[in-house]
Amino acid sequence: MPGARDDAILACAQTEERLLVTLDKDFGELAFGMRLPASCGIVLFRMKMRDARAAAIKIAKVLNSRSDWNGNFTVVEDGRIRMRPLTTNILTLIK
Repeated sequence: MPGARDDAILACAQTEERLLVTLDKDFGELAFGMRLPASCGIVLFRMKMRDARAAAIKIAKVLNSRSDWNGNFTVVEDGRIRMRPLTTNILTLIK
């Protein structure tokens, strides 16, 4: 949804029960404010990536590594994955 506002993207993910994959940490705060249902999930990637191709490969590998993304706000960093239920305080997760 290029050019769409963050809240519209999040609403679409919620309506279609999709997993939102992003590099934008603003989605976390917005998701907790909108109280997304457990059928949705957000995966925030905060990893060092050399180029677009390497990033796509790394992201695909991480996403295929597990199946419990929905219902959580997840931060993926180099060497670790942190998951918190969408009811958790977002400010403690993204600092």
